[in-house]
Amino acid sequence: MDKRTDLTARNFPSARQEADKPSAPNRYDGPESAYRLAFTDTTFLLREELRPVRMQLELLKPELVQTEQGIESTIVIFGSARIVSPEVAQRLLGDAQVAGDATALRIAERHVAMSRFYEEARRFAEIVTLKSKALSTPIYVVTGGGPGIMEAGNRGAYEIGGKSIGLNIVLPHEQAPNPYITPELCFQFHYFGMRKMHFLMRSIGLVCFPGGFGTLDEMFEALTLIQTGKCRRRPILLFGREFWTQLVNFDLLVQTGMISEVDLQLFRFVETAEEAWALLEAEYGFELKDVDPDDKNHFATDL
Repeated sequence: MDKRTDLTARNFPSARQEADKPSAPNRYDGPESAYRLAFTDTTFLLREELRPVRMQLELLKPELVQTEQGIESTIVIFGSARIVSPEVAQRLLGDAQVAGDATALRIAERHVAMSRFYEEARRFAEIVTLKSKALSTPIYVVTGGGPGIMEAGNRGAYEIGGKSIGLNIVLPHEQAPNPYITPELCFQFHYFGMRKMHFLMRSIGLVCFPGGFGTLDEMFEALTLIQTGKCRRRPILLFGREFWTQLVNFDLLVQTGMISEVDLQLFRFVETAEEAWALLEAEYGFELKDVDPDDKNHFATDL
């Protein structure tokens, strides 16, 4: 060993070295054996009693990988997995017209109407990725990693050569990651709670497109955390005023005292990608000054 490295040399083999060390076949290689190293023993790690350890791993893995990849600030895009791209919507419409199926035609027309949100999500992600490149702390798009609006967000970053993050969740019906996520930033979660925590940990803003139960769950949890002071305030932008005001009667919540009128200031309605970016610029002053690279707490969160 080089004498100059003696003072910094490892005193013990690393866990990887121990795990990779070849061993001669022996009677303790069978599946019933307890001889395997604990951290290489999947059966042991999946025991019910090890749930706290698995939760810790789901917290640590995305955190460590994103730190290594230089991810400090993100914009979260929520929205339905069922909203298809304009290209797909037009194809479905054409197929339904040819088939002469009234039910299929009605569904296809709905897809066409909602597909504008896919395009806005794609364009918004493109704008975020492109315009934030000049910042000392670039902003990365993060989605739930699935199809629909999530795909649109990852696609917008991908199509201009940018990185983006996907936080997939294991579901009873398999949901494969969409093909536009940066591979080294594509994660899979078992615990919804850990996944939602990672949505918020680096976010400087949340953008919510039309969606169902999952989107509502994610949006209202973020609103609740901000309303109650459990995490710092950040912009929450709701795409499509008509959709959201028909879905949620925010005024009724105020009128009945369920929320305060000031709580309506926790979110803003937007209609276009450009409008959404303009609000973020106004909030953070992107157009006025760069982010100080020495200010490590500029986008900090208490989560």
